[in-house]
Amino acid sequence: MIGRISGRLDWRGPDHVLIDVRGVGYIVHVSERTLAGLPGPGEAVSLYTDLLVREDLLQLFGFPTMLEKEWHKLLMTVQGVGAKASMAILGALGAEGVGRAITLGDARAVQAAPGVGPKLAQRVILELKAKAPGVMAHGAGLAAKAGAEDVVIEEAAPARRKVARLDESAMRRATASADALSALVNLGYGQGDAAQAVATVSGDLADADAAGLIRAALKLLAPK
Repeated sequence: MIGRISGRLDWRGPDHVLIDVRGVGYIVHVSERTLAGLPGPGEAVSLYTDLLVREDLLQLFGFPTMLEKEWHKLLMTVQGVGAKASMAILGALGAEGVGRAITLGDARAVQAAPGVGPKLAQRVILELKAKAPGVMAHGAGLAAKAGAEDVVIEEAAPARRKVARLDESAMRRATASADALSALVNLGYGQGDAAQAVATVSGDLADADAAGLIRAALKLLAPK
């Protein structure tokens, strides 16, 4: 499986690019949004990729972030959503926009993608709404790249310091809360409201992961 390609951009097409990797050219299909963000020919480029395998076809699809790749794979699980429709949805909304639309049940936003009708858009919402918090939490974790850091406590003597390590369960709770907060802010909630909601639900759900905290916080933040 080819998971990532880094090389020189040789050529740009309407929906794909040719990337030269040490003399081997790879054709990678991309969305309009991704294509618009790529550099010009001759410049260095790197894309996460997903390989579509069929009896008579091998196609590489490229994404600027791992989160967008994860959304592509999840969208493809919906009946009626092929690679073309998935790329159209991601091209219209982006990774964060897809997460926001699905979590908030905004079928009209999904329908804005070329070739996606109202029935298919509604199916995407219904089939993926329960899975969206998990992908969003995963994306927040990828953005953070790390959980809680070691806490450094300075002693009276400036030359000496003591490192206090958080226990594993505390680190997991801190990471889950941080990831949930990041996901809620990306959905458009204010930092203060999101932080208060996460703090409230984390007190009741001490062992919940980020996805569980997101679900509970969304219920708390939903209009009455």
